[in-house]
Amino acid sequence: MTITKFGTAHWSGGLKDGKGEVSTQSGVLEQQPYGFNTRFEGRPGTNPEELLGAAHAACFAMALSGILGGAGLTATSLEAKSAIVLEKQGEGFAITSAHLTLEAEIPNATEEQFNELAQKAKAGCPVSKLFNATITLEARLKT
Repeated sequence: MTITKFGTAHWSGGLKDGKGEVSTQSGVLEQQPYGFNTRFEGRPGTNPEELLGAAHAACFAMALSGILGGAGLTATSLEAKSAIVLEKQGEGFAITSAHLTLEAEIPNATEEQFNELAQKAKAGCPVSKLFNATITLEARLKT
């Protein structure tokens, strides 16, 4: 099975004075502003790293849900976050790391089992496989 989804971006102007808009195929994200100021100066609007973080967190949570199911477990709640780190390198920038955090409520899961399955999801999530960066995970099982 092959699935293809797309996002689009429009940009006009120079790097610092220009502006753009991003959209997703589904229309959930439609013409959201982004630019130098939203990426590097914290102004309102989105940026590529924020979008990657959301995609990574969603992928990880779904992957973990599937892995839990295979172990006979079902999560009551998986709260996942992915912090994407963009760093200056030489003349450009690179995404150097992604840090996943997870708070989970999983009835009948042991701490050891939970940590093992969470690490498996971190490594197996398709978005994790996309990154050429260090990926770390801090996971907490709520009791």
